[in-house]
Amino acid sequence: MNENFDIAAITYDTSFTHSKIGKLQRNLVYDHLIKTLPNNQKLDILEINCGTGHDAIWLADRGHHVIATDISSEMISIARSKQQNKNNDIEFQQLDINKLEAFSPESSFDLIFSDFGGLNCLSHNQLTQFFITAYKKLKPNGQIIGVIMPKHCIIENSYFIIKGDLKKAFRRNTNNVVIANVDGTDVTTWYYDPKNIKKIAKNVFAVDKVSPIGFCIPPSYLEPFFKNKLGLLEILKKLDTLFNRFSFLSKYSDHYLISLSKK
Repeated sequence: MNENFDIAAITYDTSFTHSKIGKLQRNLVYDHLIKTLPNNQKLDILEINCGTGHDAIWLADRGHHVIATDISSEMISIARSKQQNKNNDIEFQQLDINKLEAFSPESSFDLIFSDFGGLNCLSHNQLTQFFITAYKKLKPNGQIIGVIMPKHCIIENSYFIIKGDLKKAFRRNTNNVVIANVDGTDVTTWYYDPKNIKKIAKNVFAVDKVSPIGFCIPPSYLEPFFKNKLGLLEILKKLDTLFNRFSFLSKYSDHYLISLSKK
């Protein structure tokens, strides 16, 4: 798995982080974090599947202590290169999420954060174990905030139906593993609706908030079509900002944000 993400790391920033669609979806996540995280308190944050470090640096620049981890050594290498000459409180470390329990045993965290499908790399059993382990790693009032891909995406469904590719149109709607293409490499992926996450985590976490991310803003693989249609993207951004208050739309979006707190 780490070799696959090493390959994806080379083009990840170009294809998503710095893409117009990627920025719009990420800003929706940041809007939530700005409203949720305290301005006058330095939090200890553990980021899972940090990729090339964009979110970790954003969090550290806002005054938080961040340990950012990823299974890919190449992702971590790129993230560290971005940190050069930045005076912030951040560490980048390679970590397989399935080995979280043994990671930094002396540390506890206010927040465990995973953006844009990191938790979709876990099977049902692995995700169950993740929540158990995360519970132990968090401080008494600790939270998990994850941005997850659901089993349906109306824009994706519509796009592939128009293309006549029904297999891809409904590829998310399964409990089985799906092989997804991420920047030219195959990644094992499971899709989870908010109700699935709530059920898996119910013994140790309560759901605080669920919000759609990308109900109108399209998936990033449609960037070639939308990158020169800035007016259309601006309309879709405004619609997404309007609709993200309606949690029931989360299971029909490209991603959704779910916030959980320790019971």
